[in-house]
Amino acid sequence: MRNLLGGKGANLAEMANLGLPVPPGFTITTEVCTGYYKNGSTYPAALTGDVDAAMAEVGRIVGAAFGDAKNPLLVSVRSGARASMPGMMDTVLNLGLNDATVEGLASRAKDRRFAYDSYRRFIHMYSDVVLGVEHHQFEDILGEYKDGKAFGLDTDLTAEDWTKVIAQYKTCVEKATGKPFPQDVKEQLWGAIGAVFQSWMSARAKTYRKLHNIPEEWGTAVNVQAMVFGNLGDTSATGVAFTRNPSTGVHELYGEFLVNAQGEDVVAGIRTPQNITEAARVEAGSKAPSLERLMPETFVQLADTFARLEKHYRDMQDLEFTIQDGRLWMLQTRSGKRTAKAALKIAVDLANEGLISEEEAVKRIDPASLDQLLHPTLDPSAKREIIGQGLPASPGAASGEIVFDSDEAERLKGEGRTVILVRVETSPEDIHGMHAAEGILTTRGGMTSHAAVVARGMGKPCVSGAGSIRVDYARATLTAMGVTLKKGDVVTIDGSSGQVMKGAVPTIKPELSGDFAIIMQWADKARRMKVRTNAETPLDARAAREFGAEGIGLCRTEHMFFEADRIVAMREMILASSEKGRRSALAKILPMQREDFIELFEIMAGLPVTIRLLDPPLHEFLPQNEAEIAEVATAIGVSADSLRSRVAELHEFNPMLGHRGVRLAVSYPEIAEMQARAIFEAAAEVARRTGTPPIPEVMVPLVATKSELDIVGDRIVAVAQEVQKETGAKLDYLVGTMIELPRAALRAGDIAETAEFFSFGTNDLTQTTFGISRDDSARFLGEYTAKGVIKTDPFVSLDTEGVGELVQIAAERGRKTRPEIKLGICGEHGGDPASIRFCEKVGLDYVSCSPFRVPIARLAAAQAALANRG
Repeated sequence: MRNLLGGKGANLAEMANLGLPVPPGFTITTEVCTGYYKNGSTYPAALTGDVDAAMAEVGRIVGAAFGDAKNPLLVSVRSGARASMPGMMDTVLNLGLNDATVEGLASRAKDRRFAYDSYRRFIHMYSDVVLGVEHHQFEDILGEYKDGKAFGLDTDLTAEDWTKVIAQYKTCVEKATGKPFPQDVKEQLWGAIGAVFQSWMSARAKTYRKLHNIPEEWGTAVNVQAMVFGNLGDTSATGVAFTRNPSTGVHELYGEFLVNAQGEDVVAGIRTPQNITEAARVEAGSKAPSLERLMPETFVQLADTFARLEKHYRDMQDLEFTIQDGRLWMLQTRSGKRTAKAALKIAVDLANEGLISEEEAVKRIDPASLDQLLHPTLDPSAKREIIGQGLPASPGAASGEIVFDSDEAERLKGEGRTVILVRVETSPEDIHGMHAAEGILTTRGGMTSHAAVVARGMGKPCVSGAGSIRVDYARATLTAMGVTLKKGDVVTIDGSSGQVMKGAVPTIKPELSGDFAIIMQWADKARRMKVRTNAETPLDARAAREFGAEGIGLCRTEHMFFEADRIVAMREMILASSEKGRRSALAKILPMQREDFIELFEIMAGLPVTIRLLDPPLHEFLPQNEAEIAEVATAIGVSADSLRSRVAELHEFNPMLGHRGVRLAVSYPEIAEMQARAIFEAAAEVARRTGTPPIPEVMVPLVATKSELDIVGDRIVAVAQEVQKETGAKLDYLVGTMIELPRAALRAGDIAETAEFFSFGTNDLTQTTFGISRDDSARFLGEYTAKGVIKTDPFVSLDTEGVGELVQIAAERGRKTRPEIKLGICGEHGGDPASIRFCEKVGLDYVSCSPFRVPIARLAAAQAALANRG
């Protein structure tokens, strides 16, 4: 019932059904949240009575009453969306305390200090979350009081101290809001419920949903639960734990706790948490006792509970627990956020343990998360100037400019700069800055702090709790080991070791073996579609082969013409006044093109290679400013005036729709002939050298009519026959086209009479279908997605309704004419998991993407195939 109860509510109910110790409570469903927003922030008429009845039942179970001055029921009010959104929405603890009930709590607990500690926590949290009084005001009051008393920790304060702090808190609230802090417990309850619903639409929650593709219409549930207290003295504690290590995936109990504390203390990083297991304490070199040593009986119960929950859910669990006076209470379980490395290991281990199947293991991995594994780590032989040491909170390494502010991190990222976000501690308000940064460094917080959890979920390197580093926001400086760095200086962080280094440290490519290789092997068994790469350089082609590419789906030949030794001949060809002159210049380029293709064919070793003939308009190869015109004119022996005249002649108002692609080949067939000859001569040579004939697929771009393809296709076939005659080689090749215009998609049946394959160029097909320039759309598409005009950027994830329908039409009509026609996609969408699901549904033969997205595409294609099988 996750959709109705939210993840937290459903899992609390499930734990209760399993007989685990869960404090009693109830859930206000996600449907109420959806209705709340549809009906002008109002609740259903029956909700008040239902909540009153539920509160009375909770009170009956725990033997207390809500608002009772002598025996008060206190509750927590927490959010709980379908999908886990850690730290993104609001929570209120200790609700039900006021000037009267705090005395009842003190009397019942026989601990006045505990009662007033809970009351000050409630005033602070409620005022921040519900009343909008800024968090730092309470921190300032408490900090000044502690300084005045020379107290180091919150636990040093007595009951009398807390009463004085509370008085100042109340004054602060009344000054900020114009009203006294609310004493009516029902007013408190409904204020908290409303705040949780309101937090669903907070800026940080919206950002998180956008980053993780969580629909706004899902809404959040509200969980109201009887309080249990981890701050009830030295026999009480609270903690956060994972059933496996979320950074490495190793099967070990992993977590932190604090004695005499509440849950918010652990994640806030205000106090340094302690290790749960003795092994972890020893490894960390901590002197603070582990839970295993401090409360051995409770630890055994906790470990048994964790093992039971992992087996029940068949996945690594992220848990919150409280120990009240030696008694264990479970407050939450959910599938834990983990790094890509950990996700792979956990999936493989769970399959090997028999808890899940190999296919289930494949489905468990988020394809996009593999990106974490495809990026460099620090070169172990490189010199490192270490200036600090923190906790290895999220693995990977990153270098960048120091930035102390999340807004600035986002701005600099937009300018193309690489930054490391440095904070004392992060909060949910930093979500946009964390997303913009290459890595995160905090001076406070443990392995389960906000920074650590969110960074792991994002796949960002993170070093947390680097306590020896001092951050001065006002001066915008970072000081460590006698070194002071300022905003804009470069640092490197290693989220695998916790090291912080001055300057940039060289990196190395990761090894993609072990669990990664096993998951990829299982994925390859499950998938139907092939995965190719977009590559025209040997470096990219080799990288793609290492990542498992099964051919090249797009070789952009124009990229080959821009190299220094070729651009001169290319410009000579463009400036030639006759076909003879053009052919003479092209003859200089031919051997270079042939060598390019020989190298690619050898790297691909008999796999298909789709080569797109020249696509961009000719003016792109010519100089644009006066200095360049003068330089080029001298180099190629023409006057600056004639060169300037030719540049003006070739100028186009809308080059994307101008004289390019197949239109160039129709006007200047000698260009296509030269490229075709280079392709076929290279194929013949590689067949002679290796004995393995390559499979070239010659692709004509921007075709709108069958007649265009007929003209150019005939030339290509004629060249192939000439090369076969000259070399004696038998060439196995295909001639096809790129479907990137709506007309081509609609007339695919006609075009397929000539084309032996279609490759959907969805970058341009998206541009021509929407009438939007990909290069200019960034100015307004962000606003479109924010306002819900469109759900996602169509250049990032395929528009399945519009562009997708054109793809489907072209596929159906092409197959009707030529049943065996080969169909693929080579736009950037070929590496997007959502787009790949669509390609599987349409039945394309392959997807093609950039080399570093090949593993992502392999896994996404497997998941799409498994989903299609039901």
